[in-house]
Amino acid sequence: MPLPPRWLRRLLFAPAVVGLAFVVVTTLPIWALLAAAASPLVPGRLRPLRLLWIGCVYLVWDAAALIALFLLWVASGFGWRTRSPAFQRAHYVLAGWFLRVLFWQARWTLRLSIDVVGTDPDTALPGRPELVLCRHAGPGDSFILIHGLVNWFKREPRIVLKDSLQWDPAIDVLLNRLPNRFIAPTPERGEETVRQVGHLAAGLDDNDAFVIFPEGGNFTPKRRLRAIARLRSLGMERMALRAERMRH
Repeated sequence: MPLPPRWLRRLLFAPAVVGLAFVVVTTLPIWALLAAAASPLVPGRLRPLRLLWIGCVYLVWDAAALIALFLLWVASGFGWRTRSPAFQRAHYVLAGWFLRVLFWQARWTLRLSIDVVGTDPDTALPGRPELVLCRHAGPGDSFILIHGLVNWFKREPRIVLKDSLQWDPAIDVLLNRLPNRFIAPTPERGEETVRQVGHLAAGLDDNDAFVIFPEGGNFTPKRRLRAIARLRSLGMERMALRAERMRH
């Protein structure tokens, strides 16, 4: 489904999320009773209740972020100074606060634990911008990464993301105000994609981190076969043969 224009997302999606969060919170006891009744039928310890809770937390988190972002927009002169250094920093600080809350709940509800292997990345090149190449590892992996960069290593990430992530109103508003790029991953727009990524990478300063996911989406055998078939349909036989030799 094509992404709606930005003005429609701002006028319709953002208020809808805030309204939905209000409705869900006010009817939460009913949903909790239904989830508790379903829990004995589902493997795992109170899994429906825990999933309901983290879903509600995320919805309220999204709505609260949108309200905070609206207040920042008003304080910046109705968007006039959102690109100024002070307001750019304010948006990174806001992102750090909200990610702390999200991971506090994820640890408690989903028993999330994060192991950091190796040394602090800032010990290698302190005071220098960093290039962060990432792989996908399941739901929430991007949030974990940005949480670590912002809250553990005090970095200001510039992220290359899929344009479909703009369906989430809080991600849409926050990351479009900061130096990030939402990319439509299609071969037909390859040159434009390269130009946008290059423009985003220009001018990195001492506390920036340039974040990119070279593999694209999560790996699955079917997705791999579809990608190879697409290369062949575009007449890229050599690339298709090369892709067939790749394990992932």
